[in-house]
Amino acid sequence: MAPSRRSAQYWLQLALTLALCVFMVIPVVLSVLAGLTNNIFVGLSSGLTTRWLVEVWSLYRGTIFLSLGIALACLACTLVLGVPAAYYMALRRNRVTRIIEELLMLPVALPGLATALGLILLYGGWQSLRTSWVFILIGHVLFTLPFMVRSVLAILSAIDIRTLEDAAASLGATRLQRFFTVVLPNCRQGILAGALMVVTLSVGEFNLTWMLHTPTTQTLPVGLADSYASMRLEIGSAYTIVFFVMIIPLLVVMQAMSAAGARARRHIAEPAISEPTTAAPMTGSTSAATNAATNATTGATTKQNAETRHA
Repeated sequence: MAPSRRSAQYWLQLALTLALCVFMVIPVVLSVLAGLTNNIFVGLSSGLTTRWLVEVWSLYRGTIFLSLGIALACLACTLVLGVPAAYYMALRRNRVTRIIEELLMLPVALPGLATALGLILLYGGWQSLRTSWVFILIGHVLFTLPFMVRSVLAILSAIDIRTLEDAAASLGATRLQRFFTVVLPNCRQGILAGALMVVTLSVGEFNLTWMLHTPTTQTLPVGLADSYASMRLEIGSAYTIVFFVMIIPLLVVMQAMSAAGARARRHIAEPAISEPTTAAPMTGSTSAATNAATNATTGATTKQNAETRHA
């Protein structure tokens, strides 16, 4: 009875998973097909075309390059700010660092429009900053920084970075040397996971960007909304195709880098695991030799004491 119940549960879970995948994939497929058809209301019978992709490229290619540039700049900022912050909080886990960690999560908990409104009230008077793409970058860094910090902090907390630091310090490594030669190699997986989230969130962020952008600083999601609102639906759907073509290769490359790092760590760990096994017989023979030497020394000492008493 137990195997049949497990089998039924397995098929039920599989059916629910497939239904969820279909539910999520069908709108994407329909959007892609709409961007490749001559007329969305007629359907595939109207024929396939790439005319809408060409129009999107001619009208909105500036938003694509701007989104990529902001995403890469956001990644650089979160690396420079987030990794040292996670390193500091991993070394000093106390009430103050926990408060700092919770404060870092506020931009994620608050609606993007509220964060953008705060930035406008604070920096909106600086005309040169307000009309620059740097203004959008500031908002993206505030929004994505917690994801980088949390990813790196989770790895550093799991590997007991304080013990590794103490070992490196006992060998004479300075704080800077310990950071670059001990901390960064050990938290590489956390950095890759954080980078994946930062890039994808920055490229796809709409709410915050919609409030911060100007007509000259439109990003890809804002341009996508504009195309759906003011153009034909086919152009908006073609814009969705461009978005997929841009973001999916980034995801694939980062996932491949993460998998390669995990495999490299396993290859490095395997010799370290096998070393105690080969060293065990040597340890046993050394222990036996040490015991024999101790017994011989004890016997000689006893014999010498007996001769002294006899004399």
